[in-house]
Amino acid sequence: MCTDERRAQSEASPLDLVHLFAPPSSLVYEPMATNTTTSKYGSGFGSFVYLCRDVPSYPWCNLFYRQIQENGGLTLPDATTAPVGINVDCGILRAGDGRLGNIANMVVCGVSIIITAILAIQVSRRRAAVGRVELRTLLLLYVLSLGLQIVTNGSVLRQGGTPIVALTAIHAAVTAAFFWFLIFNGVVATQIIEDGTMSSLIPFFGIAFLIFVGTLYISLDTGFSFSNAFISNPPADLKNIALFVLTSVWPGAAIIFYYVLMAYVIIVVLRERKPLIYLSLAFLSITGSQVVYMLANKPLCKVSDTKVDGSFIATLLETIAVVLLVVTWSSITEETWGDDGYY
Repeated sequence: MCTDERRAQSEASPLDLVHLFAPPSSLVYEPMATNTTTSKYGSGFGSFVYLCRDVPSYPWCNLFYRQIQENGGLTLPDATTAPVGINVDCGILRAGDGRLGNIANMVVCGVSIIITAILAIQVSRRRAAVGRVELRTLLLLYVLSLGLQIVTNGSVLRQGGTPIVALTAIHAAVTAAFFWFLIFNGVVATQIIEDGTMSSLIPFFGIAFLIFVGTLYISLDTGFSFSNAFISNPPADLKNIALFVLTSVWPGAAIIFYYVLMAYVIIVVLRERKPLIYLSLAFLSITGSQVVYMLANKPLCKVSDTKVDGSFIATLLETIAVVLLVVTWSSITEETWGDDGYY
């Protein structure tokens, strides 16, 4: 070996030696550098920056990936293996080549679908119970949302593709409609309107349809950029106030409203205490799911070396909350009787 080559080897830095023995870059997810700097929390209300960079498997980020692909403004990772998110700090790579995607959450979603379907059947059998039709519809919509969740945050579809954008838009619309159903179940419990009749079912389904269509259009326009109305400017802000309200603010407000309304029915109208325990546990469970999703998601992703994240725990807690809602409803309603009534 010549003297110059020996001198070059002796002067190699420790960092060079680390790169020499590092695994191939295709096996490790690293966030891409962005073309535009922005705050960790974006430009304020309506920004998805924190949610898309620091919360793994946040499904609504699929809409922004396609938008940025078409309009530019940020450097994105390779769509063929990119995880859910926009340059997310830690994400589960897309399934393929031995990778399983977000397999833990997919399994929990599958089990939750079976449990919720069984609950829907049991609810249907309580024919004299107040709000039977409305609660059954709520449960069936939750089943649909779980099925959509498997593909929207499961890291199974190619980022930026038409299928994942369309399914994510439908998922967002179903989620927004679900929380209207939740509120209306609370209204029906007050017996201000008669459950299972046209006076109940018309606003129940009618307003849900309007929320679904509105959210679907906003989500599709965000992803496919039909117009300029929902394009983030600058792109790095990932800002969409309408989508943020419908997917973040509206669900939280609906949960609080439902809890307060049901607590009033249980304590003031029925003068019961035990159902309030079930209701409060449901509230704590759904709140805990969001805490896990927002705060424990990324640490779990890093500890597991991007194999799993906290989304499966969040889904499990959400399903527990749904089960507890049914238990609460069962504890304050009549048992089955002979009249078939409304189905």
